[in-house]
Amino acid sequence: MKYDVIVVGSGPGGYVAAIKAAQNGMKTAIVEKSELGGVCLNWGCIPTKALLKSAQVYTYAKHAAGYGIEITGEVNAPLDKIVDRSRGVADTMSRGVAFLMKKNNIDVIAGRGKLAGNGVVTVTAADGTQQSVEADHIILATGSRPREMGFMPVDGHKIISSREALVLREMPESMVVVGSGAIGCEFAYLYAALGVKVTVVEYLPQLLPVADADVSKALERNFRKMRVGVMTGTTVKSVVVNGEGKCEVTVEGKKGEEVLVADIVLSAVGVKSNIEELGLEELGIVTERDKVIVDEFYRTNVKGVYAIGDITPGPALAHVASAEAICCVEKICGHDVAPIDYGTIPSCVYTTPEIAMVGMTEKQAVDAGYEVKVGNFPYTASGKATAAGDRDGFVKLIFDAATDKLLGAHMMGANVTEMLAEPTLAKALGATAEQIATTVHSHPTMSEAVMEAAEAAMGHAVHL
Repeated sequence: MKYDVIVVGSGPGGYVAAIKAAQNGMKTAIVEKSELGGVCLNWGCIPTKALLKSAQVYTYAKHAAGYGIEITGEVNAPLDKIVDRSRGVADTMSRGVAFLMKKNNIDVIAGRGKLAGNGVVTVTAADGTQQSVEADHIILATGSRPREMGFMPVDGHKIISSREALVLREMPESMVVVGSGAIGCEFAYLYAALGVKVTVVEYLPQLLPVADADVSKALERNFRKMRVGVMTGTTVKSVVVNGEGKCEVTVEGKKGEEVLVADIVLSAVGVKSNIEELGLEELGIVTERDKVIVDEFYRTNVKGVYAIGDITPGPALAHVASAEAICCVEKICGHDVAPIDYGTIPSCVYTTPEIAMVGMTEKQAVDAGYEVKVGNFPYTASGKATAAGDRDGFVKLIFDAATDKLLGAHMMGANVTEMLAEPTLAKALGATAEQIATTVHSHPTMSEAVMEAAEAAMGHAVHL
C-alpha cells in the first residue's frame, strides 16, 4: 500500500497527527502494536485520573459531616471496583479513538512498525506475519515507558511501575514511592487517600522538583497532613525482596543510611523513550541521549521522516505531543505555521489539592536576571473556595517588573488545573498584570484568585 502519511504509534501525538493529515486530504495510515490511544489513554493520563477521582470521592464521603451531610454506615473503598471503573473509562476512550480513525478514513494497521528504507515501513503483526507499506512522509510517535533502574529491578509484583500501580487488586498496607515527579506524587496521594501507609523518597532537595518552591513546600505540608512520609535529598541505594515477601529499601539521606520496609515499592523515576527496533540506526537517523533529534518542525536528518512526542527532546506530556503533531502535519501540508513556544507549556499534577503551573518559577526568573514582582492570593480569602470547603491553596503570579508582563503562574488548590488556561493564554499573548487585574472575572469563582493575584502583584489587592 502507498500512503501520503504513515504514523507509527497511536498515542496523543500519533492519532492526532493521523487525524490532522486526513483532514488535510492526505491518504493516511496509523501503525499500532497495542491499544489505540497509546499509553496516555490506556495506561497513563486517563485511567490515573479515574482512580484519583475515586479517591477524592472517598475522601469527600469520609468528611461528609463537614458539609452538613450524614452518612449512616461504613464508607468503603474496595480497590478492585475502583480499578474496574478506571479500566472502563480507558476502554471507552480507546473505542472513541477507533471511531475517530474510522470517521476520518484512516487505515489502522496492527503490529510493530519499523523503518525499512526510504519511505517504507515494515509492520510485524502479533502472529509474526509481515507487510510493507510506503509513504512520502513517515511520522514516528512511539512514546515512552516507565524507566527502570538497576538498583530497583521491577518485577511487576513487589517492585512495580506506574503500569502495575494502575491495576493493583489488593490494597497493600504500606508502599514506598521512589521519585516525586507528577507520577510519583499522584500515586502517593492516591494510595495514601485510600489508607495505605506511604513514604515518598526523592533524590533532589524538594518534592516535585520542577515546581516553584512555594508549591513544593505546600505539597509537602499536605502530604504530611495525610501522614505520608517525605524523604527529600535522599538516595535509594538498593531495593530487595526479603524471604517474608517484604521490600527492603536501603536509603541514604540526612539521617545517614537506613532501611525502609514496605509491602510494595513503586518506581516512579521517569520515562524511557521507545526508540529501539525502529530502524533508526539503519537509516542513519541521529539520536542523542535517548531522543530523536529533530528541527523546529519535527523533521529528522533523513528526508521524509519525522518524530514527535516523548521520543523527542521536548517535555514528555500528552498535550505537547498533540501540539507537536499538529505543527508537524501543518508544515508537511505547506501551511504557514509557527514553531511551538516551549516556554509556555502548561503542566498539571492531579493530587488533592491540584497543582498547575506554566512558565518560569520565581527562582528561574531571578536566575535569568529578571527583577520580578510577585502576587499571591490564598484560597482562604476566596468566597467560592470557602463555600466549597476547599480553602487549601493559592495562586502565585510572577511578573517582569520592567515590562509588567507575566513570566509564570503557579497554583495549588481545587480546580486550578481547569484555571490554568487563563494564565497560559496570558503568557502566550504577553499580557500584563494590569490587563489581568482589570479583566472582570465572574463571582463567586475560584478563577477570581487569578485576578486577585495580579492585583496583589500591583500592590492593591482588594480582598487581602
